[in-house]
Amino acid sequence: MNTTRLDRNIRILNWATAVTLLIALAMVFFYAPVERTMGNVQRIFYFHVGSAWVGAVAFFVALVVGFLYLRKPDRKWDTIALASVEIGLVFLTMATAAGSVWGKPAWNTWWLWSPRLTLITIAWLTYAAYFMLRGAIEDEEKRGRFAAVYVIIAFVTIISTYISIRILRDIHPVVFGGMAATAQGAEQGLQEFAPGVESMRMVITLNVSVLAFTLMYGAWLANRIRLQNLMDNANTLKMHVAARLQGDNTRLPRTMMNENL
Repeated sequence: MNTTRLDRNIRILNWATAVTLLIALAMVFFYAPVERTMGNVQRIFYFHVGSAWVGAVAFFVALVVGFLYLRKPDRKWDTIALASVEIGLVFLTMATAAGSVWGKPAWNTWWLWSPRLTLITIAWLTYAAYFMLRGAIEDEEKRGRFAAVYVIIAFVTIISTYISIRILRDIHPVVFGGMAATAQGAEQGLQEFAPGVESMRMVITLNVSVLAFTLMYGAWLANRIRLQNLMDNANTLKMHVAARLQGDNTRLPRTMMNENL
């Protein structure tokens, strides 16, 4: 894909994301009804779920491209994994912060070391350590291989976080899916939705919010990949210029300069 077409596609994605986000914000504050138990505090729920969802999707994408890199080492897979983990960590931080703000009025505390929140912390630290691993390895091929294996193993923390409230007793509510009978009390967390039209409005708002955050992830990922390509091209040009200044007339590999995702 040439640079002009890539830039045009990214620009379209950026605008689609901005419009969807504005629609989602309008629906969260003006369309969705007030939840019966939590009141207006419940509106944080739409941001919390959306960011948590995108964080999980971002880490899953890193998992997939990690397998692809091990199958066929290619710079683009490593670039996508790096970008996706960066974005996923940002969204995981957003989800944790929003959950903490929601937890203060819901549980009368900013934080509880429940199974879900403990595993979220472990997941955050695990993916933060991913960048330490990359920084400690200078060889590009070895760094890509070790990083690919790392993101595959690290995804275990995301799976554990997802299933924890379904098999363990936890104060954190289950929004999607079932759970074990002894996992938590029905009175815990955000459980009470008004029936009929109001419930449907909440569901629609949640879906639009999740879509907006998903588009944001796509836009950020595309822009981050483009930025990495520009950085790689700049580094290749600097190497080429340095070689010419040193009197080395050999041609340097130009695969990085011609590569566009």
